[in-house]
Amino acid sequence: MLIRLGYDMLFDLPAPAAFVAQLRVHPSRIADLREPDVVHTTPELPLKDYSDSYGNLCTRFFAPAGELRLYNSTLIEDSGQPDAICPEAREIPPQDLPAEVLQFLLNSRYCEVDLLSQTAVNLFGGVTPGWERVTTICNWVHDNVTFGYQFARSTKTAMEVLTDRCGVCRDFQHLAVSFCRALNIPARYVAGYLGDIQVPISDPADFSAWFEAYLDGRWWAFDARNNQRRVGRVLMATGRDAADVAFLTSFGAATLKNFEIVSDEVR
Repeated sequence: MLIRLGYDMLFDLPAPAAFVAQLRVHPSRIADLREPDVVHTTPELPLKDYSDSYGNLCTRFFAPAGELRLYNSTLIEDSGQPDAICPEAREIPPQDLPAEVLQFLLNSRYCEVDLLSQTAVNLFGGVTPGWERVTTICNWVHDNVTFGYQFARSTKTAMEVLTDRCGVCRDFQHLAVSFCRALNIPARYVAGYLGDIQVPISDPADFSAWFEAYLDGRWWAFDARNNQRRVGRVLMATGRDAADVAFLTSFGAATLKNFEIVSDEVR
């Protein structure tokens, strides 16, 4: 399967500002690209790429005041298979985890593991450890949190999601990630493309969020918001939570004027 990926965003800058963009396909998927994956800007600006501490591809640039356009279109080959499942996947005790995975058991900006630990134990402590426990967490979050763009708030944490019982896709993932970590299951937040391939969806196209849990020595994709196996996920960035994988960070004021995302199967 071939998937057309792209974005076209327009910002208004009242003053010059520096930016860091995480708009490139993740290094783990670069071999699948069939066209260049390049950040384009108008006006044309000097760009500098680097890898952050999580291995994500980032692009730095400095833009003058006025309109700033960011855009790209690329093509990627995908297996066309839905998310992998492994019901027998086991949890790994903390003492046996790789050192680089331990950070995904800890508190982070949007995931207050310490505040949610007792709730996690009460709700899921009796569930069979491993795949079944993570699946049960996804089921609970999906069934007990209401989705709506009107509930979006950039400062909302997992604890607030549990209290308010509403949010957007990032909020569903933050709560599920926090529950997993509270039960010693490493979990990391993921940003990427997820189009409506083989699924009827009426929501506006947007970048998507899901999470990955570390079971049996590898990372597995889970999605507490959609809570179903999907086709065509394209990983862009991973981190502790949404603070680590923002598609654009501006060090100065920037008002979004237009936002278009493409993630479509090419037939």
